[in-house]
Amino acid sequence: MKKRKQFKKKILIAGLIVALMAILTGCGYSTDPVTADSPGIWSHYIVYPLSWVITWFANLFGGDYALGIIIVTILVRLLILPLSVKQIKSQKAMTKLQPKMKELQAKYSSKDNETKQKLQQETMRLYQENSVNPMMGCLPLIIQMPILMGFYQAIYRTQDIFTGHFLWMTLGNPDPFYILPIIAAITTFLSSKVSMMGQTQQNKSMAAIIYVMPVMIFIMALTMPSALALYWIVGNLFTIGQTLVFNNPFKARREQAAAEEAIVEEARLKKKASNMKASKKGGKKRK
Repeated sequence: MKKRKQFKKKILIAGLIVALMAILTGCGYSTDPVTADSPGIWSHYIVYPLSWVITWFANLFGGDYALGIIIVTILVRLLILPLSVKQIKSQKAMTKLQPKMKELQAKYSSKDNETKQKLQQETMRLYQENSVNPMMGCLPLIIQMPILMGFYQAIYRTQDIFTGHFLWMTLGNPDPFYILPIIAAITTFLSSKVSMMGQTQQNKSMAAIIYVMPVMIFIMALTMPSALALYWIVGNLFTIGQTLVFNNPFKARREQAAAEEAIVEEARLKKKASNMKASKKGGKKRK
C-alpha cells in the first residue's frame, strides 16, 4: 500500500511537470512578431528581452543564432545558479539526516495511523531543526518553465531566429533526423541520475522523474523547434557539471556509507556493553 501511494505521488509530480510544459504549445501563445513595443507584461518583459539578447549575441558572432542560444542558455543557468546551489546544499543536508531518519523509522515502525502521524511530525521537526526543505529539489525546474516558454515564443516571433541554421537544422523546425531529441532525452536522464545519486531515500520520492522526464522531453522535442532541444541539451550539460562540482555524488555516497557504518558500529558496541553488563549481573546472582 505504501509503495502504491509513493508511486501515485511520483506520477502526480510528473503529471504536474507535463502540464507546465504543455503551456508551451497552448495558453498565452502569440504569433505576432515581438518588438520593444509589444504590449503585455509577458511579451514586453520576458519574450522580447530573450529575443533581443539572443539576437545580440548572434550578431556578435557573425549571425550564428545557435551560438546565441547556447550563450543565453548558459547565462540563464548562471543567473539561477545561487538557487541551484541552495538546492544542492539542501540535498547534502538530507543526506546527512539519513541515519537519523532511519532511527525515526525504526522507532515508529508500527502501521497504525497514530504512529504514522507521529513519524510525520518527528520528520518535519527534524527538517525544521536542520533547515531542510525537501521540496527544493523541483524548484529550479519549475522556475525554468517560464524561461522555456519564453524561448519558445522568442523563436517563433523573431524571424531571424526562426529561420536561423544549426548544422543540418533550421532552428524554428524540428530535427528531421531525430538526433537532437535523442541527445536531449539522454542528457535529461544523465542530469537527473547524477543529481539524485547522492540523495537520501526520503528525497527519492521523485525518482520516477528520472525515467519519465527523458521520455517526455524526447516526445516534445520531436515536434518542437530544434532551438528548444538545443536549449535543453546545453542546460542539462550545465546541470551535470554543476552537480559534479558542488555535490560530487560519488563522494556523497561514500560519506553516507561511512555515516551509516558508524551508526551500526555504535549500536553494536552499545549492545555488546549491555550484554556484558547483563552477564556480570547474572554472575553475581549465581554467587
